[in-house]
Amino acid sequence: MKALPLAGLQQLFQGHVQSGGVADAPMMQALVTANERGSAADRVAVYVEAYRLRLTEALSTDYPALRAVLGVPEFERLCSAYIAAHPSTTPSIRWLGRHMHTYLASAPDYAARPVLAELALFEWKQGETFDSPDAAPLSIEQVAAIPPVAWPGMHLLLHPSVRRLALRGNAPAIVVAVNAKRKRPALRQSALPTAWLMWRDAALDIRWRSMNADEAAAFDAVAGNRSFAELCELLCDFTEPEQAPMQAAGLLKRWIIDGLITDFDLSA
Repeated sequence: MKALPLAGLQQLFQGHVQSGGVADAPMMQALVTANERGSAADRVAVYVEAYRLRLTEALSTDYPALRAVLGVPEFERLCSAYIAAHPSTTPSIRWLGRHMHTYLASAPDYAARPVLAELALFEWKQGETFDSPDAAPLSIEQVAAIPPVAWPGMHLLLHPSVRRLALRGNAPAIVVAVNAKRKRPALRQSALPTAWLMWRDAALDIRWRSMNADEAAAFDAVAGNRSFAELCELLCDFTEPEQAPMQAAGLLKRWIIDGLITDFDLSA
């Protein structure tokens, strides 16, 4: 066989390894010399298998609770199927698992258990939250210093780590149990979704909690760049109109204590 330039050989080898040993197998094996340790096919297969194991290891790091729920053999089968459907396309292995929740929601072997997709989504959002940029949270004193006349037009800015989820299943409880090495609850799913907040605190710990309907609606208004006056108007659907400003202030105080708010804009 005519010798390939180094770049061509590297490209051929990369394609062969990433395909799981399928692409250009005869050509790849013809370029490898057999020895006493194994045939050309065996020697190439070592690299193919090592690559697959490394990708599976990365997915195990991203999805420890999903791995615990499925068990190691089933999780490894899932990883093989997922890697075939969504091969790594970036230099960083960090992003390999970004499609896992959508894959689980549509793959025939897993779609009948939608909690699995939600569990994958919840775990992936934890990674996103941890990797988010830093930002100093707003203090109660800073908000108290805002002139009362400016409050109606005030817009609040969320911490970059904040994520909003709507979950029908009990993924958060499963993650808590796996992290604490306690017995896991059975997979459960409710008829209606529950709103959840996730964020990274000052100690770099990932925190989350559920929200009632009024807080979820108010939070969505803030995330949608609605003003404080619009937030109060929205809360009239959940309380008496004269109580809405106090309820909005109470929610704002909780968000500030949680470290969810980093700034405000009075220019709008």
